[in-house]
Amino acid sequence: MSDLTDTVTRYLAIWNEEDADKRAAAIGELFTPDAPYIDPLAAVAGHDGVAAVITGAREQFKGLSFELLGTVDTHHNIARFQWGLVTEAGAEPIAIGFDVAVTGEDGTISGVYGFLDKLPA
Repeated sequence: MSDLTDTVTRYLAIWNEEDADKRAAAIGELFTPDAPYIDPLAAVAGHDGVAAVITGAREQFKGLSFELLGTVDTHHNIARFQWGLVTEAGAEPIAIGFDVAVTGEDGTISGVYGFLDKLPA
């Protein structure tokens, strides 16, 4: 279970990574080559697709960061967790989402399926 919590921590760190090259390298390490990322606003697959979604979010929400809200709930190779988009650590989130990450035997993410619970006005 703690391995999946670590995976989620690494996943959120990718969303917060400012450097595009470091972000791409981290995506390459954490995601399988064909992993889908699907939420209400995007449906992509593969490292380039995941990178494009994250880059778009970073550009849209400059200066904000993603943080884990609560704990990671896990079973087998599946983790579900809630995240918040915040102006600073511990601040009231302007957006809240709920993601489910599925991993393979080697611990890499083979898919992320997201839901948006609160969107900015």
